[in-house]
Amino acid sequence: MNGLRVTMAAVAIIFTLRMAIITPVAWVGLLIVGFGLYQTFQKRTSFRKPRWLMTIGILVVITGGCAAPSDQVDKAASENAENEADQQAKADEEKKASEEKKAKEEEEKKLAEEKEKAEAEKEQQELADTFGMEEVLITRVVDGDTVELKDGRKVRLIGVNTPESTTRTEEYGKEASNYTTEKLEGKTVWLQKDVSETDRYNRSLRLIWLEIPKDDMDEEEIRTKMFNADLVLNGYAEPSTYNPDVTYSDYFVKFAREAREKGTGLWAYGENGTTKGDLDPKEEKKTTTASTPKSSSSTGASSSNASSTTTEEPAATQEQEYYQNCTELRKVYPNGVPSDHPAYASKHDRDKDDWACER
Repeated sequence: MNGLRVTMAAVAIIFTLRMAIITPVAWVGLLIVGFGLYQTFQKRTSFRKPRWLMTIGILVVITGGCAAPSDQVDKAASENAENEADQQAKADEEKKASEEKKAKEEEEKKLAEEKEKAEAEKEQQELADTFGMEEVLITRVVDGDTVELKDGRKVRLIGVNTPESTTRTEEYGKEASNYTTEKLEGKTVWLQKDVSETDRYNRSLRLIWLEIPKDDMDEEEIRTKMFNADLVLNGYAEPSTYNPDVTYSDYFVKFAREAREKGTGLWAYGENGTTKGDLDPKEEKKTTTASTPKSSSSTGASSSNASSTTTEEPAATQEQEYYQNCTELRKVYPNGVPSDHPAYASKHDRDKDDWACER
C-alpha cells in the first residue's frame, strides 16, 4: 500500500514539475501538492484529508499548464502580427522606392525624348532656313497642281502640269486632283521658291516638300520628299518648264520619261500623255505661200502659155519660229508672244488666251 502511494506521489510530482515549468500558476499548484504529500506522510497532522489538498494542487497545476499554451499562442500570434506588419511595411517601402525609381526613370526618359525632339526640330528648322523653306498648312486642293493655304494664298506647283479638272476636263484630270487631295489636304508641308514669286494670276509659284530634305538637290530625296516630283513619277503630271524656274526641270523630265516608259497614270493614254508638257513632240515648220501668175515674157509668149506656167512664190510673211518649250521661247521673247506672232504655238498657250508663254 505504501509502495502504491509512493508511486502515485512520484507520478504526481513529475507531472506537476513538468506543468510547473510552463507558468508561475503551475508553481503555486506544485507547492500545494508538495504540502499535501508532506501531510500524507505525517502521522499527526491537523489536516484530516491531505489528499484533497493534493487534488486541489494538481488542479491548479493543470489549470496553469493549460493556460500556458494560450499565452504562448497569443504571444506567438502577436509576434507573427508584428513580423507581418514589419514585412508589410518593408514591402510597402520597397514598393514605394520601386515606384519612385520607375517614376524617376520615366521622367528622365521623357526629358531625354523632349531634348532629342527639340534638337531634331532645331536641326529641321536650320535646314528649312538654309533652303528657304516655309512651313504651311494646306486647307484646300483646287486641282492637281494648285492648292490653297490656311492664310488664303493659292499656290501653283512649279515645273509640272496636271490634266485640267476645273474649268474644263482632260483625261486623268480628276484622278490627279483626287491624288493631290489625298496627299496634301489638311497636311503641314514646306514651300520652297525657285526664282519667281507669283504668276499672272497672283498665285505663289512654289515647290512643295512633304519632308525637309538634308540635301535639296539630292535625287533620291527629290524623288521621296518633293510632291512636285511625286506627281510626275506617279503619272499624275507632265513636266512643264517655265523660265526662270528651271532648277529641277531636268529631274522632272527624267522622271516623266520613266513614267512614260512604264505607261504610268496619264501616260497610259498615249505617248503624249493627256495634257501639255515638255515631252510633247515638236511642231513642224510651216511656210505660208501664195499662188501668183508670173508676168508674160518679153519674147511674146502667148497668154495661154503664161497662165499654164505659173509658179508659187513665198508670200510676204515671216517664217514660223519653233521653240520646244517656254524656257527656250522666253530666252528670245521674255514676255511671251501673241497668237499672230511667228513664234506662237498653241501648245505654249495653256490658258487659251491667245498669248503664249506669258509671265
